Order: sequence, then structure tokens, then C-alpha cells
Amino acid sequence: MSAGRQGPAGTSVSAVVNARRSVRAFLEAPVERGLVEDVVRRAARAPSGSNVQPWSARIVDGARMGELRAIMRALRAAEPGGESVDPPFQPEGGPLPDWRRRQVRNGEILYGALGIDRADAAARAAWNEENFQFFGAPVGVFLLMPREAVAWQWLDLGIYLQTLMLLFEEAGLGTCPQADWAMHGEAVARFLGADPGLRLPVGVAVGHPDRDAPVNRTRTERDDPLADEPTASPPPPGAFRC
Repeated sequence: MSAGRQGPAGTSVSAVVNARRSVRAFLEAPVERGLVEDVVRRAARAPSGSNVQPWSARIVDGARMGELRAIMRALRAAEPGGESVDPPFQPEGGPLPDWRRRQVRNGEILYGALGIDRADAAARAAWNEENFQFFGAPVGVFLLMPREAVAWQWLDLGIYLQTLMLLFEEAGLGTCPQADWAMHGEAVARFLGADPGLRLPVGVAVGHPDRDAPVNRTRTERDDPLADEPTASPPPPGAFRC
């Protein structure tokens, strides 16, 4: 979709936000490279503190995607623990109680759709490896940022990432943001030929969703962000179930 074209009739920001979900099964149908480049560039309208725009993007598709998948299969076999991640994924003491509750509940939804029992560690581990194959998506978009960036620029990157995913949703494509790529960020950055001064925090799977896949028919739950606001009205019934 070019900058001058409109989305489907009736498309609204609310509809796109509500429709977006993390897609973990994709069709083999190709995605036009020009469309991907257009979305990546239009997402740069996202705001950033002092307008520093700390993001940089790389696109992997076609034969390069095949190369990356082969590299990752070998790398995951040799280094399943990955590289040291800085900052770590979770606080030093682990997820906070509410975070853990949400993590467990939505994990139950995801693995339930996959038919994987919570106690089946081997099946869960095998499924996790699909992260490093982009869940079969034909396109991957990696986001990079300078190593000198601090927490405020990470905030900027998150705003850019969400803008990117919503624009892909508007274009009829599914996405899945994957911080797991940071576990092999240095190796992937070298594959991309990225400047050593850049770090790789996240990759985004992009493609046409397989709407028949059970994993894509799930809907994770959300907590009410106003739950602790004493002056807020109650949310609509059933809107927040986590």
C-alpha cells in the first residue's frame, strides 16, 4: 500500500487496533517488497523524544530468508542459551506478581490452542524454536538502535514498532513482534551487515496470516489499565478478563 492509497472501506484506527494480534502461522504467499519498504518508511511518522528517531530497520525476505533460517537452525543447536541480553528481559527478581499472572494466563491460552500440555517441556521448547524461523513468515523486519541509546530511546523504539505493526495490519498483513531475536542479536546483526555501533532488540515476522491455524484463532486477554484509578468508571462487561 503506497502512501496515497487508502485501506479497506470502513477501516478506522480503532478497528485496526482491535484486529491486530500476534500471528504465529503464516501462508507461503509472497509479500511485495515495495509494500514492506513503504510501511517501514511511513512508520517513521511515529513520535520520538526530541525527534531523535533512534531506529534503523533491515528487511529479510526471499533467498536471504532461507539463508537466515539455516543459520539460525545451526546456531540454536550450538548455542541454545543465546548471547547475554542487556538489559535483561525481566527484573533481577523475576516478573512482578501481576506480570507473572498475566504471563501464565495468556500462556495457557496460547499452548491450549496448540494442544501442548503445560507439563510437556519438550513440546514447549520445540515450539519456541519457531521464533527463530519467524513462524514461517516470508518477511522479517529487524529493528536496530545505537548502543548508546538509553531508556527513553527504547520508549521511542516501542512507539515506532507499534506504528509499524498497525500499518501492516491496515495493509492486510499479520505480524508478530519477537524480542527473542535479541538472544542472538550480535550474530543476526552480523548477518545483516549492520554497523557494529547498532544493537538488535527485536525482529518482526510479517506475512499473510493462516487464518485456519488454531494458534491464530486465539485471543489473549488484557487487564484494565484503569483498574487502580479510583475515579474511573467500570469497564464494559467482559472487556477485561485477565
